[in-house]
Amino acid sequence: MDPVRNPYAPGAGQRPPELAGRDRELAAFEVVLERVAKGRPERSLVLTGLRGVGKTVLLNTLRSQAIGRLWGTGKIEARPDQSVRRPLSAALHMAVRELAPRHRAPDRIDEFLGVLKAFALRSADPRGKLRDRWQPGIDVPATTGRADSGDLEIDLVELLSDAAGIAADVGTGVALFLDEMQDLGPEDVSALCAACHELSQSGAPLIVVGAGLPHLPAVLTAAKSYSERLFRYQRIDRLDRLAADHALVAPAAREEVRYEPKALDTLYESSGGYPYFVQAYGKATWDHAPRSPVTTADVRVAAPEAEAELAVGFFGSRFERATPAEREYLRTMADLGGSDGGEPAVPTAEVARALGRKPASLSPARDALIKKGLIYSGERGTVAFTVPHFGRYLRTQPIDTIL
Repeated sequence: MDPVRNPYAPGAGQRPPELAGRDRELAAFEVVLERVAKGRPERSLVLTGLRGVGKTVLLNTLRSQAIGRLWGTGKIEARPDQSVRRPLSAALHMAVRELAPRHRAPDRIDEFLGVLKAFALRSADPRGKLRDRWQPGIDVPATTGRADSGDLEIDLVELLSDAAGIAADVGTGVALFLDEMQDLGPEDVSALCAACHELSQSGAPLIVVGAGLPHLPAVLTAAKSYSERLFRYQRIDRLDRLAADHALVAPAAREEVRYEPKALDTLYESSGGYPYFVQAYGKATWDHAPRSPVTTADVRVAAPEAEAELAVGFFGSRFERATPAEREYLRTMADLGGSDGGEPAVPTAEVARALGRKPASLSPARDALIKKGLIYSGERGTVAFTVPHFGRYLRTQPIDTIL
């Protein structure tokens, strides 16, 4: 069939042509926006799930909902080697710029921007001197005495409170969207939790919507014990059969293409219902199918191409980041996880036993893999892959490429 008309989009964070299976999350966020706008108390939101389940796509869609409600919005992607001050400053700058045209007091906007600039610049070394001469691109002088103490927790509470005040002036809210939230440093996590706690108690119209890997709730709770009650947690999982079929069938129908039922059976078996894989297999199948309706044979012919693309772009790029010792750890996890395609959590003691090593000697490799986002520890003493079907991929690799 015509590849130009191919409707599927297996891209990182790229919205699929049909956002299937997420109606519950979208409806729940509409309620949050409405409640906050009416001054009702509401918790910030945290989305968790494996890679490839569409967290970033959902985060962007929720942001679109907030924009549709005339909220000020900003988005950042956390990085483990970067303080949250600069990206958060840029996100809030964008959010307030969206609100400014509807604000009746330009001086109030300038006052906030002065506070924001002071916050952005307050990256101090132990002697209290600025580390560099970076400028945040805000065309007002930095103010003093507000959000510039150097204590991130104090500064963030003051800054977000002021941003919420701007939103309240125009009868709306501010929503900050934070992707890869598990990569925030401990100080940043603690400060963000404290700020959300303060804002929720005052009923300020500002919420944080974070997205991250399955162990993100544990990261937040380790920073502040009350975090388990501070956020509303939503686990984003793979699509059920009905939703996965809809993600394939609806875009194809708009192009006047149909699938045979058995072809959909095979596609679900191959993709496991993971949204990224649904798009990858759908795209390859479309390109290989000669005509409508798409058959099981078309899916089977196309599957090697989809798997080859996933092996390079989805699995291989992550695997290449691991050292030989870390690859050995990953392969052992895969072998212990079985051969059925599902990757359950594996006890770290079992990994050590399989390698003939003491658990403590493997801690550096395990910790490095967690920091690289390749595995996570959902429960004490266990580890699991952050990437669906990663174990299945590793078991297909020749042992010399692992070691």
